[in-house]
Amino acid sequence: MTRWLDDDEQRTWRAFMAATQLVNEALDRQLQREAGMPHAYYMILVALSEAPERSMRMSELAARAQSSQSRLSHAVARLEERGWVRRHRCDSDRRGNYAVLTTEGFAALADAAPGHVAEVRRSLFDVLTPEQQGHLAEICTALRNTLEQ
Repeated sequence: MTRWLDDDEQRTWRAFMAATQLVNEALDRQLQREAGMPHAYYMILVALSEAPERSMRMSELAARAQSSQSRLSHAVARLEERGWVRRHRCDSDRRGNYAVLTTEGFAALADAAPGHVAEVRRSLFDVLTPEQQGHLAEICTALRNTLEQ
């Protein structure tokens, strides 16, 4: 038997969907306008910048970027065209590939980061009180912990 959403749950669900979509769209517009890259590419560059030796196995990068392997492969190909990422084969497992953030890619990320952070603040943190930010962190952590299992 289906447990339908009550009126309060329906309002919460729709507000959540609208808010997350609007924040993501604002971040994507800002990055496209100021850095010439979509938010998805920015998140790939961030993941690589935080990895040891700025290198990550493609399968791990796809999981980190919450992307399919084929979508990630296409994105990495575009990033390679820009000189921001390069791929190389895994020495121990010839079937595996690594994505490596280049010096140029790190510079592009560093150039894009201030505008991105400003947009994150404007779109999310500046409209919430510190208490609301704490609640949001708890809620998002609970969701992530449940859904990543």
